Amino acid sequence: MQPFRFGVQLSGAGDGAEWRAKARRIEELGYSTLFLPDHLGSQWAPLVALTSAAEATTTLRVGSLVFDNDFRHPVLLAREMATLAIVSDERVEFGLGAGWMHSDYEQAGIALDPPGVRIDRMLEGLHIMRDLWSTGTSTFDGKHYSVHGAHGVPMPAGTDHPPIIIGGGSKRVLSIAAREAGIVGFSPSLAEGVVGLATAKSAIAERFRERVDWVKEAAGPRLGELEFQVLTFAVQVTEHREQFLDDAASLFGLTPEEVAGSPIALVGTVSEICETLLSRREEYGFSYIVVHDENIEDFAPVVAAMAGK
Repeated sequence: MQPFRFGVQLSGAGDGAEWRAKARRIEELGYSTLFLPDHLGSQWAPLVALTSAAEATTTLRVGSLVFDNDFRHPVLLAREMATLAIVSDERVEFGLGAGWMHSDYEQAGIALDPPGVRIDRMLEGLHIMRDLWSTGTSTFDGKHYSVHGAHGVPMPAGTDHPPIIIGGGSKRVLSIAAREAGIVGFSPSLAEGVVGLATAKSAIAERFRERVDWVKEAAGPRLGELEFQVLTFAVQVTEHREQFLDDAASLFGLTPEEVAGSPIALVGTVSEICETLLSRREEYGFSYIVVHDENIEDFAPVVAAMAGK
């Protein structure tokens, strides 16, 4: 089993000084990675913000959960990520997705193609980026991209590419992640393009067991190399566990037992959450846990308690 590590997903800060202070605090508390999403709502632009966070720290890794492939041409995104890898001393994790949030496409006026088309395009983009990172050049003729002698300058130093994160809630995306990524991100289904009751219903334990089975089937001999990641959405360090579960169940249309068993929920005292994490790593293989901005301080004792385990 992989050792535990923990990340934090942020959306921004009040100003640059606060942002840098947050990054340093996350590093000080023992978190592995600072992530940003890649949406067009109320959040900072990830590439600039990640660069600033890397400059403010010395060991903290930075990345996005996840870059929307449709927002940037792969030749340009490969250059940006290679540059960030160099200036951060290789402290980059590269999350890539096919896009899912309908409002992003509506706001930007970008055509929202069917999921299969977006996923095919993401795979072509990843192929081009890997070429650029590993060989310094790419020539590729696909259905969605055509590049001829593109130069991968700069190239990441010391590795052929940053660690790749691909995740989702569907069988096809998770199977791709099992074959192409080093870190597999497990999430509820986002097929509707919004976070709603259907998303909550797809977050129950039974559905996550199914997703893990898909990855195991697709990974084959790569399975032992993979790290399983979960982005949480219901985290509370509290001695009033039952009350929180009752409130969350009412909000999401689930039973308290379903909320408690969902891998995107971590509720209880520090010791109870630590036991839950150990149990879920045993059952699912989940070892890379990502929490949100509001959880940084309260969850830090869990991070400290699980260090080295």
